[in-house]
Amino acid sequence: MTRVAITGASRGIGREAALAFAARGCQLTLLGRRSSALDALRAELHDAEWVECDLSDGDQVERAGAQLCRGLVDVLVNNAAVIQRAPLLGVTREQFEQQLAVNLTAPFLLTRAVLAPMLARGSGRVIQVASISATLGTANSAAYNATKWGLVGFMKSVAEELRDSGVMTCALLPGSVDTSMLVGSGFAPRMSAADVARTLVFLGLDASLAHNGAAVEMFGT
Repeated sequence: MTRVAITGASRGIGREAALAFAARGCQLTLLGRRSSALDALRAELHDAEWVECDLSDGDQVERAGAQLCRGLVDVLVNNAAVIQRAPLLGVTREQFEQQLAVNLTAPFLLTRAVLAPMLARGSGRVIQVASISATLGTANSAAYNATKWGLVGFMKSVAEELRDSGVMTCALLPGSVDTSMLVGSGFAPRMSAADVARTLVFLGLDASLAHNGAAVEMFGT
């Protein structure tokens, strides 16, 4: 049974991804803070495990990563993200650092944690959920976009280290997804969270290792 760990699974893309991976018979581990939405998902996915973790807290993320290693994860999906829209002059240091912590530092720490056992087995996949915002600039989203550009650069560098190892990493860059995060962006939804989840399942379970280092863009209909 393929063991899949997902961050940010309580809503949106993460929730749809959890359901889609479960439908393929995967054993799920969900990482995040306890919430009614996460409890509802776990009730729906009776066999899913939960690792409590505030992804903005590096120490908690490192402890969660160590716990994942004991469970020998086959696929890690770094999906969780936060955005706080404001003109640059209105962005506080605390707001910038929170987005950096959740969107980039947490994926770095969790990827680093699971890679050693993956490399020892000669198999495994790490998927970074970035954004089309990793390819462009957007007014009032400088901090968010910077973290997503960084996430893709991080992935591509790790991919170079994974060549010929049997382990693959790639990134998915969705555009305007019909989720709560899109509210207030000024953009109309062009795809559903389920659309994105189907692509995550493909990358996690079906895509060839030749996708190592790929940044897969989704523009919507």
